[in-house]
Amino acid sequence: MDAPIRLTQYSHGGGCGCKIAPAQLQQILKDMPLLAPNPALLVGSETSDDAAVYRLNDTQALILTTDFFMPIVDDPVDFGRIAATNALSDVYAMGGTPILALAVLGMPINTLPMEAIQGIMAGGIKVCQEAGIPLAGGHSIDSPEPIFGLVAAGLAHPDHIRRNATAQPGDDLILTKPLGIGVMTTALKKGQLSDAGYGQVLQVMTQLNRIGSQLAQRPEIHAMTDVTGFGLLGHLLEVCRGSRVGATLDLSSIPCLAEAISLAKAGIFPGAARRNWQGYEGVQAESLVEWQQLLLADPQTSGGLLLAVDPSYTSALLQELQLAGYSQARHIGRCEAGDARIYTIGKDFAATL
Repeated sequence: MDAPIRLTQYSHGGGCGCKIAPAQLQQILKDMPLLAPNPALLVGSETSDDAAVYRLNDTQALILTTDFFMPIVDDPVDFGRIAATNALSDVYAMGGTPILALAVLGMPINTLPMEAIQGIMAGGIKVCQEAGIPLAGGHSIDSPEPIFGLVAAGLAHPDHIRRNATAQPGDDLILTKPLGIGVMTTALKKGQLSDAGYGQVLQVMTQLNRIGSQLAQRPEIHAMTDVTGFGLLGHLLEVCRGSRVGATLDLSSIPCLAEAISLAKAGIFPGAARRNWQGYEGVQAESLVEWQQLLLADPQTSGGLLLAVDPSYTSALLQELQLAGYSQARHIGRCEAGDARIYTIGKDFAATL
């Protein structure tokens, strides 16, 4: 009998941990020429936001993004589901509703069985059906490592676009999904993740961030982004720099998958967590032990939304998120006037599941 396919053995990295580290990306982009001003381009690359936004008319803006990566799990259908969910997240994080997607597919045709490639595509199609959109085509190449993702397009009213650069001093910070995805998927690759842990992390990675399109219509939601490959600290730094605010995180309020905490204490981390941490400037977390620092830098694949919210709406928002199925959403900190720096208080993560 043939041995089961292990997709993660075909690639050197997986999921959003494949991202180029923040410091390296800044170096690559620092001398890129600026684009000529375009009044229809509402959001470009200037603040490292989640997607580009182009005004079509007074009531419609087009949101366009792409995201793809190498396998983070071994099951082909699960990999397809995770990659598609992650790609659509950027549309939701801008406040949009997806309308269609195109597949980005690179596969080692001569070494990966055809049924595995079909399974990956089936997983992507399943998520697009869940989101209510067609997978309307795409592009494929013969690649030495498996790659899958989507180009995703969405629509939103121009007044309802939510950026990562519009947080205000005094805003509460809300996180809708727990941390620990990179730790747990690294443990999976090492054969050290429990079956229950796999079920939990898969549930997190395949939950669509569709609530973002609804939240963007509420004026109390000032800024929004999703937490992916740069970790919680990296994406919060983008919020702080773009918004010209500081932030304080309460470690004891930050949700984290329980098994990820025990694995982190045992020193199991993806290499990208250390690269992320080394690239952060403006983080004051020296009082934390190393595993806590790295969990804050842990790359999240298809992670949650990070929201900057008027404090008067925080309680109602948390109730709304619970009712919508985001049961692990938490109030994790606050934005403050001042330089774009992040401080941490508290000593222990809030273990969930």
